[in-house]
Amino acid sequence: MRTHYCGEIDASLEGQEIEICGWVHRRRDHGGVIFVDLRDREGLVQVVFDPDRPEMFSTAEHIRSEWVLRVKGRVRARPEGTLNPEMRTGEIELLGLALEVLNRADTPPIHLDDKDLSEELRLRYRYIDLRRPVMQQRIMMRAQVTRSLRRFLDDHGFLDIETPMLTKATPEGARDYLVPSRTHAGRFFALPQSPQLFKQLLMMSGMDRYYQIARCFRDEDLRADRQPEFTQLDIETSFMSDARLIALMESMIRELFKTVLDVDLPDPFPRMGWHEAMQRFGSDRPDLRVPLELVDVGDLMSHVDFKVFAGPANDPRGRVAALRVPNGGKLSRKEIDEYTKFVGIYGARGLAYIKANDVAAGRDGLQSPILKFLPDEAVDAILSRTQAQSGDLIFFGADKAQVVNEALGALRVKLGEDIGLMEGDWKPLWVVDFPMFEWDDAKQRWNALHHPFTAPKPEHVSLLESDPGNCHSVAYDMVLNGTELGGGSTRIHQEAVQEQVFELLGIGEQEARDKFGFLLDALKYGCPPHGGIAFGLDRLVMLMAGARTIRDVMAFPKTQTAACPLTEAPSEVSAEQLRELHIRVRQPQKEEGGDTAC
Repeated sequence: MRTHYCGEIDASLEGQEIEICGWVHRRRDHGGVIFVDLRDREGLVQVVFDPDRPEMFSTAEHIRSEWVLRVKGRVRARPEGTLNPEMRTGEIELLGLALEVLNRADTPPIHLDDKDLSEELRLRYRYIDLRRPVMQQRIMMRAQVTRSLRRFLDDHGFLDIETPMLTKATPEGARDYLVPSRTHAGRFFALPQSPQLFKQLLMMSGMDRYYQIARCFRDEDLRADRQPEFTQLDIETSFMSDARLIALMESMIRELFKTVLDVDLPDPFPRMGWHEAMQRFGSDRPDLRVPLELVDVGDLMSHVDFKVFAGPANDPRGRVAALRVPNGGKLSRKEIDEYTKFVGIYGARGLAYIKANDVAAGRDGLQSPILKFLPDEAVDAILSRTQAQSGDLIFFGADKAQVVNEALGALRVKLGEDIGLMEGDWKPLWVVDFPMFEWDDAKQRWNALHHPFTAPKPEHVSLLESDPGNCHSVAYDMVLNGTELGGGSTRIHQEAVQEQVFELLGIGEQEARDKFGFLLDALKYGCPPHGGIAFGLDRLVMLMAGARTIRDVMAFPKTQTAACPLTEAPSEVSAEQLRELHIRVRQPQKEEGGDTAC
């Protein structure tokens, strides 16, 4: 029905007759000449209808926004002074020769130019929202990203292999979405939280290099970068060292950014150990664009008469840290109070501070409600260790280490954004040497920091029994601008080590057999050394597109309450469907007095 896309027409076609199709973006009547901006996925082009063709002109007078048209016209240069540098087609226009209305449209419930649309409306009328140029560009970028990733992996010998959607429920950190079986009464499938076990089985099957753009499902509380269903680029390899896999994946991401954004990422990406990341940035996914760092001052506070600092300083699980903000002395008390509320989100009970108005003046040049609790030598040591300059502000966190890390780690990023401290556009990082386990105070047991199939570092295998808290795993996360793009590890490929890890995690022999029996059996029959990684495709595209949430780079996402306003899912089903699935429906019962109850 067309010879060209609207957004592809340029001066090279001048004088040619072409045919285009699209939606009316806007219509303007300028003194007897009608201008229509026609839109398709590739962009806009201006079409001119003049009165020389009365029948066509009469039709053009009646068209409205979002009508679907087919236009035949002649490409011509725009008159002098009417060029539009904001449009890719701004040097030319199309003189209309024939016009066909393919479909009329009612007045749309949302306007494509409205920048303040509520997300509820956008998702309810998603098929209209997706017509917005910014949304079409994001979805097209997503397709370009997946195309580039597939090409790289195909060129490096990876096989694209699908794994099941209906599978067995396994503990992977979130609730499963369950699917009742009609043919096996009382039994349920689970939708996969990830293809983890199946991709390991593929390595045991000799597939050597696997990848999949996989749908994953997790029933968990949502936020900006979470959805109940999301997409991973899932990868697994055999007989490949973690160093080689890291280098290969880094090369893939560098090629992706060059292809899609024409951005040159560093070669190689910097590496940082997990413990260093937590000490310096309070996060295992630090945003390196922010130059602020946490500084430990617990040793300076262990003997002060200020319990707020001394308590955590003398607690083995506590931490006292300082965060120097260059020129932060300009912050008002109101702004400091707002930051205090902010860290409260992460469990912090307050936010102590010192304003260094004049460092050379000593204590007299400082301003803080906590100075009266601190001796001169402690204050001097804090200024020296944080390298405070006149005009700076120093924030403090004192609590359990996890609370301090989360609160000050989030605060450093917020400060970086609020007061314009961000340096550079793209700061990738590999975080390595993760602890194998983390202690759960509530349940008094060890939990796997990643998942129970992650291998310990070879030199740390003996620590599984003697000192699990200091056992490190062969795990690695790729981080970009404070977002975890992907996480992976070398897997356990020896049955004895896997059983030892299960035992340490409190997974007994019978429970392990019930949940992972097929994997444990496979380990007995010639399992190769293997490892892999999974990238959050939605997060990756979100960052590359400059979008606010992953919902803005998904065609049909759910709301933050895991609902779909467009299709009104989840919805009720009939009693007959439930009976077929062997799900009993409680019938209303009459109580004395005539009221009905279930």
